[in-house]
Amino acid sequence: MVHWVIAAAREAGAGRVVCVTRAGDGVAEALPDGVESAEQAEGEGTGAAVLAARDHVAAGSTVVILSGDVPLIDPGLVAGLTAAHDAAGAAATLLTTDQLDPAGYGRIVRNPGGLVERIVETKDTTSVVPEELAIREVNVGAYAFEGDALFEALDAVGEIGGERYLTGVFPIIRERGGLVAAHLTADTLSAMGVNTRVGLMEVERHAQRRIVEAHALAGVTFTIPESTVVDIGVEIGPDTRIGPGVSLRGATRIGASCDIGPHTTITDSTLGDDVRVAHSVLVEATVEDTAGVGPFAYLRPGASIGPGAKVGTFVEVKNTRMGEGAKAPHLSYLGDADVGAGANVAAGNITANYDGRSKHRTKIGERARTGVHTSLVAPVTVGDDAYTGAGSVITDDVPDGALGISRPQQRNVEGYAERARERPTE
Repeated sequence: MVHWVIAAAREAGAGRVVCVTRAGDGVAEALPDGVESAEQAEGEGTGAAVLAARDHVAAGSTVVILSGDVPLIDPGLVAGLTAAHDAAGAAATLLTTDQLDPAGYGRIVRNPGGLVERIVETKDTTSVVPEELAIREVNVGAYAFEGDALFEALDAVGEIGGERYLTGVFPIIRERGGLVAAHLTADTLSAMGVNTRVGLMEVERHAQRRIVEAHALAGVTFTIPESTVVDIGVEIGPDTRIGPGVSLRGATRIGASCDIGPHTTITDSTLGDDVRVAHSVLVEATVEDTAGVGPFAYLRPGASIGPGAKVGTFVEVKNTRMGEGAKAPHLSYLGDADVGAGANVAAGNITANYDGRSKHRTKIGERARTGVHTSLVAPVTVGDDAYTGAGSVITDDVPDGALGISRPQQRNVEGYAERARERPTE
Protein backbone atom coordinates (compact mmCIF):
# COMPACT_ATOMS: atom_id res chain seq x y z
CA MET A 1 0.00 0.00 0.00
CA VAL A 2 2.78 2.43 0.90
CA HIS A 3 4.44 1.90 -2.47
CA TRP A 4 1.24 2.95 -4.23
CA VAL A 5 1.05 6.16 -2.19
CA ILE A 6 4.73 6.89 -2.86
CA ALA A 7 4.23 6.35 -6.59
CA ALA A 8 1.26 8.75 -6.59
CA ALA A 9 3.28 11.42 -4.77
CA ARG A 10 6.17 11.11 -7.20
CA GLU A 11 3.92 11.19 -10.25
CA ALA A 12 2.25 14.30 -8.85
CA GLY A 13 5.65 16.03 -8.81
CA ALA A 14 6.97 15.56 -5.28
CA GLY A 15 10.65 16.48 -5.12
CA ARG A 16 11.18 14.62 -1.86
CA VAL A 17 9.21 11.79 -0.26
CA VAL A 18 9.46 10.98 3.44
CA CYS A 19 7.73 7.98 5.03
CA VAL A 20 7.08 8.03 8.77
CA THR A 21 7.78 4.58 10.22
CA ARG A 22 8.06 2.76 13.51
CA ALA A 23 11.18 0.86 14.53
CA GLY A 24 10.88 -2.85 13.94
CA ASP A 25 7.77 -2.76 11.75
CA GLY A 26 9.75 -3.60 8.59
CA VAL A 27 8.37 -0.69 6.58
CA ALA A 28 11.59 1.35 6.49
CA GLU A 29 13.49 -1.62 5.06
CA ALA A 30 10.89 -2.13 2.32
CA LEU A 31 10.78 1.43 0.98
CA PRO A 32 11.77 2.02 -2.65
CA ASP A 33 15.05 3.72 -3.51
CA GLY A 34 15.13 7.44 -2.93
CA VAL A 35 12.44 7.49 -0.23
CA GLU A 36 13.53 8.73 3.17
CA SER A 37 12.40 7.13 6.42
CA ALA A 38 11.57 9.25 9.45
CA GLU A 39 11.28 7.11 12.58
CA GLN A 40 8.51 8.02 14.99
CA ALA A 41 10.21 7.25 18.28
CA GLU A 42 7.77 9.03 20.59
CA GLY A 43 4.22 10.29 20.78
CA GLU A 44 0.95 8.95 19.39
CA GLY A 45 -1.49 10.26 16.83
CA THR A 46 -1.23 11.79 13.38
CA GLY A 47 0.25 15.02 14.69
CA ALA A 48 3.08 13.20 16.45
CA ALA A 49 3.73 11.22 13.24
CA VAL A 50 4.12 14.44 11.22
CA LEU A 51 6.43 15.94 13.85
CA ALA A 52 8.73 12.94 13.40
CA ALA A 53 9.43 14.14 9.84
CA ARG A 54 10.27 17.69 10.84
CA ASP A 55 14.04 17.40 10.29
CA HIS A 56 13.42 16.17 6.73
CA VAL A 57 11.51 19.31 5.68
CA ALA A 58 13.39 22.34 4.43
CA ALA A 59 12.29 25.80 5.56
CA GLY A 60 9.77 27.40 3.25
CA SER A 61 8.68 24.11 1.70
CA THR A 62 5.18 23.10 0.75
CA VAL A 63 4.34 19.87 2.58
CA VAL A 64 1.74 17.43 1.28
CA ILE A 65 0.58 14.82 3.80
CA LEU A 66 -0.88 11.53 2.54
CA SER A 67 -1.94 8.43 4.45
CA GLY A 68 0.00 5.24 3.86
CA ASP A 69 -3.15 3.13 4.19
CA VAL A 70 -5.05 4.99 1.46
CA PRO A 71 -3.36 3.47 -1.60
CA LEU A 72 -5.76 4.57 -4.34
CA ILE A 73 -4.99 8.27 -4.04
CA ASP A 74 -4.82 9.61 -7.58
CA PRO A 75 -1.65 11.48 -8.68
CA GLY A 76 -3.73 14.03 -10.56
CA LEU A 77 -5.74 14.71 -7.43
CA VAL A 78 -2.56 15.27 -5.40
CA ALA A 79 -1.34 17.69 -8.06
CA GLY A 80 -4.73 19.42 -8.02
CA LEU A 81 -4.58 19.75 -4.23
CA THR A 82 -1.21 21.49 -4.34
CA ALA A 83 -2.32 23.72 -7.23
CA ALA A 84 -5.44 24.79 -5.30
CA HIS A 85 -3.28 25.40 -2.23
CA ASP A 86 -0.93 27.68 -4.17
CA ALA A 87 -3.77 29.49 -5.96
CA ALA A 88 -5.52 30.30 -2.69
CA GLY A 89 -2.34 31.50 -1.01
CA ALA A 90 -3.39 29.30 1.90
CA ALA A 91 -1.34 28.16 4.88
CA ALA A 92 -3.27 24.88 4.82
CA THR A 93 -5.55 23.16 2.32
CA LEU A 94 -7.67 20.08 3.02
CA LEU A 95 -8.84 17.52 0.48
CA THR A 96 -12.60 17.11 0.88
CA THR A 97 -15.52 15.29 -0.73
CA ASP A 98 -19.29 15.40 -0.56
CA GLN A 99 -19.78 12.01 -2.25
CA LEU A 100 -19.41 9.77 0.84
CA ASP A 101 -21.71 8.92 3.71
CA PRO A 102 -20.53 11.65 6.11
CA ALA A 103 -21.19 9.62 9.27
CA GLY A 104 -18.06 9.54 11.42
CA TYR A 105 -16.12 12.03 9.26
CA GLY A 106 -15.16 15.58 10.19
CA ARG A 107 -17.69 17.97 8.58
CA ILE A 108 -16.28 20.99 6.75
CA VAL A 109 -17.84 24.30 7.76
CA ARG A 110 -16.95 27.02 5.24
CA ASN A 111 -17.25 30.77 5.65
CA PRO A 112 -19.03 32.95 3.06
CA GLY A 113 -15.76 33.36 1.17
CA GLY A 114 -15.41 29.61 0.70
CA LEU A 115 -12.52 29.14 3.11
CA VAL A 116 -12.65 26.60 5.93
CA GLU A 117 -14.04 28.07 9.11
CA ARG A 118 -13.77 24.91 11.19
CA ILE A 119 -13.93 21.12 11.12
CA VAL A 120 -16.69 19.54 13.19
CA GLU A 121 -15.86 16.02 14.37
CA THR A 122 -18.98 13.82 14.36
CA LYS A 123 -17.94 10.48 15.82
CA ASP A 124 -20.03 11.55 18.81
CA THR A 125 -23.08 13.35 17.43
CA THR A 126 -24.72 14.23 20.73
CA SER A 127 -23.08 17.66 20.87
CA VAL A 128 -23.38 18.47 17.16
CA VAL A 129 -26.16 20.77 16.02
CA PRO A 130 -28.49 19.52 13.24
CA GLU A 131 -27.28 22.16 10.78
CA GLU A 132 -23.73 20.83 11.01
CA LEU A 133 -24.82 17.19 10.84
CA ALA A 134 -26.60 18.03 7.58
CA ILE A 135 -23.30 19.08 5.94
CA ARG A 136 -22.18 16.57 3.30
CA GLU A 137 -18.64 17.85 2.72
CA VAL A 138 -16.13 15.95 4.85
CA ASN A 139 -12.40 15.85 5.48
CA VAL A 140 -10.73 13.08 3.44
CA GLY A 141 -7.41 13.16 5.30
CA ALA A 142 -4.98 14.49 2.68
CA TYR A 143 -3.49 17.94 3.14
CA ALA A 144 -1.17 20.59 1.72
CA PHE A 145 0.58 22.94 4.14
CA GLU A 146 3.00 25.78 4.21
CA GLY A 147 5.67 23.82 6.09
CA ASP A 148 6.76 26.47 8.60
CA ALA A 149 3.17 27.23 9.60
CA LEU A 150 2.44 23.52 9.97
CA PHE A 151 5.23 22.76 12.43
CA GLU A 152 4.79 25.96 14.40
CA ALA A 153 1.11 25.08 14.89
CA LEU A 154 1.88 21.46 15.75
CA ASP A 155 4.12 22.63 18.59
CA ALA A 156 1.06 24.33 20.07
CA VAL A 157 -1.34 21.39 19.68
CA GLY A 158 -2.13 19.71 22.94
CA GLU A 159 -2.74 16.03 23.49
CA ILE A 160 -6.19 14.48 23.78
CA GLY A 161 -6.28 11.09 25.45
CA GLY A 162 -2.51 10.79 25.03
CA GLU A 163 -2.60 11.55 21.28
CA ARG A 164 -1.64 14.64 19.29
CA TYR A 165 -4.04 15.05 16.35
CA LEU A 166 -3.03 16.73 13.10
CA THR A 167 -6.43 18.37 12.73
CA GLY A 168 -5.63 20.39 15.86
CA VAL A 169 -3.45 22.69 13.75
CA PHE A 170 -6.30 24.27 11.78
CA PRO A 171 -7.81 26.51 14.45
CA ILE A 172 -4.30 27.55 15.49
CA ILE A 173 -3.35 28.46 11.92
CA ARG A 174 -6.56 30.48 11.58
CA GLU A 175 -5.97 32.28 14.91
CA ARG A 176 -2.50 33.26 13.67
CA GLY A 177 -3.94 34.75 10.49
CA GLY A 178 -3.35 31.91 8.08
CA LEU A 179 -5.92 30.91 5.48
CA VAL A 180 -7.35 27.37 5.56
CA ALA A 181 -8.76 26.28 2.19
CA ALA A 182 -10.47 23.14 0.92
CA HIS A 183 -10.17 21.31 -2.38
CA LEU A 184 -13.37 19.40 -3.20
CA THR A 185 -13.24 16.13 -5.14
CA ALA A 186 -15.76 13.56 -6.33
CA ASP A 187 -13.07 10.85 -6.37
CA THR A 188 -14.13 8.65 -3.47
CA LEU A 189 -11.53 5.95 -4.22
CA SER A 190 -8.86 8.41 -3.20
CA ALA A 191 -10.47 8.43 0.24
CA MET A 192 -10.74 4.66 0.62
CA GLY A 193 -8.60 3.57 3.58
CA VAL A 194 -7.71 0.07 4.69
CA ASN A 195 -8.34 -1.01 8.28
CA THR A 196 -9.34 -4.67 7.87
CA ARG A 197 -8.79 -7.58 5.49
CA VAL A 198 -12.22 -6.86 4.07
CA GLY A 199 -11.16 -3.30 3.34
CA LEU A 200 -7.96 -4.58 1.74
CA MET A 201 -9.96 -6.86 -0.56
CA GLU A 202 -12.14 -3.97 -1.63
CA VAL A 203 -9.16 -1.72 -2.38
CA GLU A 204 -7.43 -4.50 -4.32
CA ARG A 205 -10.57 -5.03 -6.38
CA HIS A 206 -10.56 -1.39 -7.45
CA ALA A 207 -6.79 -1.39 -7.98
CA GLN A 208 -7.01 -4.42 -10.24
CA ARG A 209 -9.73 -2.75 -12.25
CA ARG A 210 -7.51 0.30 -12.74
CA ILE A 211 -4.57 -1.82 -13.88
CA VAL A 212 -6.63 -3.91 -16.29
CA GLU A 213 -8.35 -0.85 -17.77
CA ALA A 214 -4.99 0.83 -18.38
CA HIS A 215 -3.75 -2.25 -20.27
CA ALA A 216 -7.01 -2.48 -22.20
CA LEU A 217 -6.70 1.14 -23.30
CA ALA A 218 -3.19 0.26 -24.54
CA GLY A 219 -4.57 -2.52 -26.75
CA VAL A 220 -4.70 -5.63 -24.55
CA THR A 221 -7.82 -7.86 -24.57
CA PHE A 222 -9.08 -9.43 -21.32
CA THR A 223 -11.77 -12.03 -21.92
CA ILE A 224 -12.97 -12.13 -18.29
CA PRO A 225 -11.21 -9.24 -16.53
CA GLU A 226 -12.82 -9.98 -13.16
CA SER A 227 -10.92 -13.28 -13.01
CA THR A 228 -7.53 -11.80 -13.86
CA VAL A 229 -4.76 -10.67 -11.49
CA VAL A 230 -2.14 -8.28 -12.91
CA ASP A 231 0.56 -6.73 -10.73
CA ILE A 232 1.30 -3.04 -11.17
CA GLY A 233 4.77 -3.60 -12.67
CA VAL A 234 3.66 -6.03 -15.40
CA GLU A 235 4.12 -5.00 -19.05
CA ILE A 236 1.88 -6.37 -21.84
CA GLY A 237 2.21 -5.65 -25.55
CA PRO A 238 -0.66 -4.60 -27.81
CA ASP A 239 -3.04 -7.14 -29.36
CA THR A 240 -2.26 -9.70 -26.67
CA ARG A 241 -5.19 -11.69 -25.35
CA ILE A 242 -5.39 -12.55 -21.64
CA GLY A 243 -7.79 -15.41 -20.91
CA PRO A 244 -9.74 -16.22 -17.74
CA GLY A 245 -7.98 -17.16 -14.53
CA VAL A 246 -4.63 -15.65 -15.49
CA SER A 247 -2.25 -14.22 -12.87
CA LEU A 248 0.64 -12.04 -14.03
CA ARG A 249 2.98 -11.28 -11.16
CA GLY A 250 6.14 -9.34 -10.36
CA ALA A 251 8.35 -8.08 -13.17
CA THR A 252 6.66 -10.08 -15.93
CA ARG A 253 7.01 -8.76 -19.47
CA ILE A 254 4.76 -10.05 -22.27
CA GLY A 255 5.16 -9.09 -25.92
CA ALA A 256 2.63 -8.26 -28.61
CA SER A 257 0.00 -10.55 -30.15
CA CYS A 258 0.35 -13.26 -27.50
CA ASP A 259 -2.38 -15.58 -26.28
CA ILE A 260 -2.08 -16.20 -22.53
CA GLY A 261 -4.35 -18.55 -20.61
CA PRO A 262 -6.73 -19.74 -19.58
CA HIS A 263 -5.65 -20.46 -16.00
CA THR A 264 -1.99 -19.56 -16.28
CA THR A 265 0.32 -18.05 -13.65
CA ILE A 266 3.40 -16.16 -14.85
CA THR A 267 5.86 -14.67 -12.34
CA ASP A 268 8.97 -12.58 -13.09
CA SER A 269 9.17 -13.96 -16.61
CA THR A 270 9.74 -12.51 -20.09
CA LEU A 271 7.72 -13.56 -23.14
CA GLY A 272 8.33 -12.42 -26.70
CA ASP A 273 5.80 -11.73 -29.43
CA ASP A 274 3.22 -14.25 -30.69
CA VAL A 275 3.74 -16.60 -27.73
CA ARG A 276 1.01 -19.08 -26.77
CA VAL A 277 0.67 -20.26 -23.15
CA ALA A 278 -2.25 -22.29 -21.73
CA HIS A 279 -2.95 -23.82 -18.31
CA SER A 280 0.68 -23.45 -17.24
CA VAL A 281 2.98 -22.03 -14.55
CA LEU A 282 6.06 -19.96 -15.43
CA VAL A 283 8.53 -18.67 -12.83
CA GLU A 284 11.62 -16.64 -13.80
CA ALA A 285 11.51 -18.07 -17.31
CA THR A 286 12.14 -16.68 -20.80
CA VAL A 287 9.99 -17.60 -23.80
CA GLU A 288 10.99 -16.20 -27.17
CA ASP A 289 8.87 -15.22 -30.18
CA THR A 290 6.28 -17.68 -31.55
CA ALA A 291 7.03 -20.35 -28.95
CA GLY A 292 4.24 -22.43 -27.38
CA VAL A 293 3.88 -23.56 -23.76
CA GLY A 294 1.34 -25.99 -22.33
CA PRO A 295 -1.20 -27.01 -21.55
CA PHE A 296 -0.11 -28.02 -18.04
CA ALA A 297 3.58 -27.16 -18.44
CA TYR A 298 5.83 -25.92 -15.64
CA LEU A 299 8.73 -23.60 -16.51
CA ARG A 300 10.96 -23.14 -13.50
CA PRO A 301 13.78 -20.59 -12.96
CA GLY A 302 16.34 -20.61 -15.73
CA ALA A 303 14.05 -22.10 -18.36
CA SER A 304 14.78 -20.47 -21.72
CA ILE A 305 12.52 -21.43 -24.60
CA GLY A 306 13.82 -20.43 -28.04
CA PRO A 307 11.90 -19.01 -31.00
CA GLY A 308 9.22 -21.35 -32.30
CA ALA A 309 10.01 -24.01 -29.71
CA LYS A 310 7.30 -26.04 -27.98
CA VAL A 311 7.01 -27.18 -24.37
CA GLY A 312 3.89 -29.31 -24.23
CA THR A 313 1.57 -31.17 -21.90
CA PHE A 314 2.95 -32.09 -18.48
CA VAL A 315 6.50 -31.05 -19.34
CA GLU A 316 8.69 -29.53 -16.63
CA VAL A 317 11.72 -27.44 -17.62
CA LYS A 318 14.33 -26.11 -15.19
CA ASN A 319 17.59 -24.26 -15.96
CA THR A 320 17.38 -25.50 -19.54
CA ARG A 321 17.78 -23.88 -22.93
CA MET A 322 15.45 -25.10 -25.69
CA GLY A 323 16.84 -24.10 -29.08
CA GLU A 324 14.89 -22.64 -31.97
CA GLY A 325 12.11 -24.97 -33.10
CA ALA A 326 12.97 -27.64 -30.52
CA LYS A 327 10.07 -29.66 -29.11
CA ALA A 328 9.27 -31.49 -25.91
CA PRO A 329 5.60 -32.25 -26.62
CA HIS A 330 4.57 -34.19 -23.51
CA LEU A 331 5.34 -35.93 -20.22
CA SER A 332 9.03 -35.08 -19.80
CA TYR A 333 11.40 -33.48 -17.29
CA LEU A 334 14.29 -31.41 -18.65
CA GLY A 335 16.59 -30.08 -15.94
CA ASP A 336 20.03 -28.54 -16.45
CA ALA A 337 20.02 -29.29 -20.16
CA ASP A 338 20.75 -27.75 -23.55
CA VAL A 339 18.40 -28.88 -26.33
CA GLY A 340 19.58 -27.99 -29.83
CA ALA A 341 17.59 -26.29 -32.54
CA GLY A 342 15.07 -28.56 -34.23
CA ALA A 343 15.51 -31.40 -31.74
CA ASN A 344 12.55 -33.51 -30.62
CA VAL A 345 12.35 -34.88 -27.09
CA ALA A 346 9.85 -37.73 -27.05
CA ALA A 347 7.28 -38.57 -24.39
CA GLY A 348 8.44 -39.67 -20.98
CA ASN A 349 12.04 -38.44 -21.26
CA ILE A 350 13.98 -37.26 -18.22
CA THR A 351 17.40 -35.78 -17.66
CA ALA A 352 18.81 -37.43 -14.53
CA ASN A 353 20.72 -34.31 -13.55
CA TYR A 354 21.40 -34.88 -9.83
CA ASP A 355 23.74 -37.54 -8.46
CA GLY A 356 22.93 -36.80 -4.83
CA ARG A 357 25.72 -34.26 -4.48
CA SER A 358 25.95 -32.13 -7.61
CA LYS A 359 23.88 -31.10 -10.62
CA HIS A 360 25.19 -32.07 -14.07
CA ARG A 361 24.16 -30.96 -17.56
CA THR A 362 22.75 -32.89 -20.48
CA LYS A 363 23.27 -31.82 -24.08
CA ILE A 364 20.87 -32.88 -26.84
CA GLY A 365 22.20 -31.84 -30.23
CA GLU A 366 20.55 -30.08 -33.11
CA ARG A 367 17.88 -32.12 -34.92
CA ALA A 368 18.38 -35.02 -32.50
CA ARG A 369 15.45 -37.41 -31.88
CA THR A 370 15.07 -39.19 -28.57
CA GLY A 371 12.82 -42.21 -28.18
CA VAL A 372 9.98 -42.47 -25.70
CA HIS A 373 10.91 -43.23 -22.09
CA THR A 374 14.54 -42.32 -22.51
CA SER A 375 16.54 -41.52 -19.37
CA LEU A 376 19.58 -39.34 -19.99
CA VAL A 377 22.02 -39.73 -17.07
CA ALA A 378 24.07 -36.55 -16.87
CA PRO A 379 26.67 -35.54 -17.70
CA VAL A 380 25.92 -36.89 -21.15
CA THR A 381 25.69 -35.67 -24.75
CA VAL A 382 23.43 -36.82 -27.56
CA GLY A 383 25.04 -35.53 -30.75
CA ASP A 384 23.57 -33.61 -33.66
CA ASP A 385 21.15 -35.67 -35.80
CA ALA A 386 21.48 -38.56 -33.31
CA TYR A 387 18.72 -40.88 -32.05
CA THR A 388 18.02 -42.81 -28.88
CA GLY A 389 15.98 -45.99 -28.76
CA ALA A 390 12.71 -46.14 -26.86
CA GLY A 391 13.09 -47.16 -23.22
CA SER A 392 16.86 -46.55 -23.18
CA VAL A 393 18.99 -45.44 -20.25
CA ILE A 394 21.75 -43.38 -21.85
CA THR A 395 24.87 -43.12 -19.70
CA ASP A 396 27.49 -42.58 -22.42
CA ASP A 397 27.70 -39.95 -25.13
CA VAL A 398 25.94 -40.70 -28.43
CA PRO A 399 27.99 -39.50 -31.44
CA ASP A 400 26.54 -37.28 -34.15
CA GLY A 401 24.13 -39.19 -36.38
CA ALA A 402 24.29 -42.38 -34.27
CA LEU A 403 21.58 -44.39 -32.52
CA GLY A 404 22.08 -44.85 -28.80
CA ILE A 405 20.14 -47.79 -27.37
CA SER A 406 20.39 -49.45 -23.99
CA ARG A 407 17.72 -51.94 -22.94
CA PRO A 408 17.47 -55.67 -22.18
CA GLN A 409 16.63 -58.02 -25.04
CA GLN A 410 12.96 -58.96 -25.20
CA ARG A 411 12.06 -62.57 -24.33
CA ASN A 412 8.59 -64.02 -25.00
CA VAL A 413 7.38 -66.87 -22.73
CA GLU A 414 5.01 -69.05 -24.74
CA GLY A 415 1.91 -70.42 -23.00
CA TYR A 416 2.26 -68.10 -20.02
CA ALA A 417 -1.39 -67.00 -19.98
CA GLU A 418 -2.71 -70.59 -19.87
CA ARG A 419 -0.38 -71.54 -17.03
CA ALA A 420 -1.42 -68.41 -15.14
CA ARG A 421 -5.10 -69.39 -15.38
CA GLU A 422 -4.35 -72.87 -14.04
CA ARG A 423 -2.36 -71.56 -11.07
CA PRO A 424 -4.28 -72.35 -7.84
CA THR A 425 -5.66 -69.37 -5.96
CA GLU A 426 -4.75 -68.88 -2.32
